[in-house]
Amino acid sequence: MTTGGLHRTWTALPLSDDEPPVTIPRDPAREAAERELSRPMYHENDPSLLQRALDRFWEWVGDLFDAAAGATPGGAAGLVVIVLVAVLLLGALWWRLGTPHRAPSSSAPVFDDRPRSAAEHRSAAEAHAADRQWNQALQERMRALVRSLEERALLDPRPGRTADEAAAEAGRSLPSHSDRLHTAARDFDDVTYGGRSADEQAYRRVASLDRDIERTRPVLASPPGTAT
Repeated sequence: MTTGGLHRTWTALPLSDDEPPVTIPRDPAREAAERELSRPMYHENDPSLLQRALDRFWEWVGDLFDAAAGATPGGAAGLVVIVLVAVLLLGALWWRLGTPHRAPSSSAPVFDDRPRSAAEHRSAAEAHAADRQWNQALQERMRALVRSLEERALLDPRPGRTADEAAAEAGRSLPSHSDRLHTAARDFDDVTYGGRSADEQAYRRVASLDRDIERTRPVLASPPGTAT
């Protein structure tokens, strides 16, 4: 239909055989169709927002993989080989170096709770060892060792003493065990403050040192000018 030089398109809607067709302009017809299609019944099976986000993510991963494959000699097969080699190298380094451990930032006091006797610390250590809790067992055995030295008056009872300080002071009166004392102090610090894990061997080493020190007579310093 043409009016005043303007062209307008009409849409004919079919009716029954005995009714004349109804014509609707194009724009109102489009708007009516959009309103109809916007009804919820037509969108019940649309993907959720999360599903659409995941689809976009996997599309991005696929595009990234395609770009990397295009820039790698051998294409996708070459990229897979490079990734496998990198994984094998990381696995070899992990096996060779072990799990990374945080170095102890500083030494802290051996005793951090109420005063207990050496026998009590030993009993607690053996209980932890029976449960295969080697970290706690080693800590308690080291505390038993230091407390035993204090009970024998080989160390002055002093709050805040570190394991390194106890090993250095005890090594002067027990020179035959000086190296083992320093090793035990280092194991204690590594487990307590360095994030490392003890094993049965480390615990047995400290326990053996504790027993040996119990049977060792200390070397007492002689006054100047006297014979040893």
